[in-house]
Amino acid sequence: MLGGTEFVGRAVVEAAVRRGWEVTVFHRGRHRPPPGVRALHGDRTAPDGLAALAGDDAWDAVVDTWSAAPRAVRETARLLRGRAGRYVHVSSRSVYAFPPTGDRALVEGASAGAEQTDYALDKRGGELAAVESFGTDRALLVRAGLILGPYENVGRLPWWLTRIARGGPVLAPGPRELRLQYIDVRDLAEWTLGAIERGLGGPYDLVSPPGHTTMGAFLEACVAITGGRAELRWTDPDVVLGAGIEPWTQLPVWVPPDSDLFDALHTSDVSRALATGLTCRAVEETVADTWAWLQNLGGVAPQRPDRTSKGLDPEVEAKVLGLTGGVPDTTP
Repeated sequence: MLGGTEFVGRAVVEAAVRRGWEVTVFHRGRHRPPPGVRALHGDRTAPDGLAALAGDDAWDAVVDTWSAAPRAVRETARLLRGRAGRYVHVSSRSVYAFPPTGDRALVEGASAGAEQTDYALDKRGGELAAVESFGTDRALLVRAGLILGPYENVGRLPWWLTRIARGGPVLAPGPRELRLQYIDVRDLAEWTLGAIERGLGGPYDLVSPPGHTTMGAFLEACVAITGGRAELRWTDPDVVLGAGIEPWTQLPVWVPPDSDLFDALHTSDVSRALATGLTCRAVEETVADTWAWLQNLGGVAPQRPDRTSKGLDPEVEAKVLGLTGGVPDTTP
């Protein structure tokens, strides 16, 4: 496991250990890896940063979550191609061109040897780097959608939980029945390990089926698990957008219906993943387990420095609620 101490990587490592796999974690040493693994240290961005991997060790599979300069994936894949059976690159559905097209075109201009540019090109470049060394049959490209769950260091579900735990009227972006797609990080981990066992290769979109949950069920689960002190006030998307609120970042997870962004994030066909073993737990379990993890940390989630901060300014929220009144949530 390249990384393996935070969010997706950590979930993959813990799932592999539970299966009884022998796991080697290659990381920079900034965070403690899960127990039961062998740890190697190195920095892929530094000269000779892969030295700890340059021995004679061999692995059945390598899992890589890298999301910066593609050349780091290329260098690692080239080093390990004779000593690893399969290379798994945890990529993203961001590799598809935006706005979305019917033919699912990929972003243009990505390169396996590129320096860091933007997220979509970096992830696509990482895919190209994995395929360059391992071929299409032995390179598994896991194009994840929105990822939620314990260990999240991006700030989406933790922000909603923290905001709702404060109680009071909460700006709930509508419509309440808005269909969502996301993947619990543990379901991603289990599918990925199962795909390794099955010998899968090539690209797979990995996210729940469309409508696995709704915005209403998602936020109501947050209210229930945090104690029920919050009052969800459902607000029309046009009002939210008219207030200058940015979907996805200022109101994490939410994007307006009937938009290119919604189509890109919440309408993916995941039939191939479902046919190869993907199962998705209920939103209530994802929310409850993330809240328990957050409480164990003292209520403050870790935050990746290379990701934008998430959440809505309280003054902006209060202003919008004061202007609109919203629609009070009457759920028992």
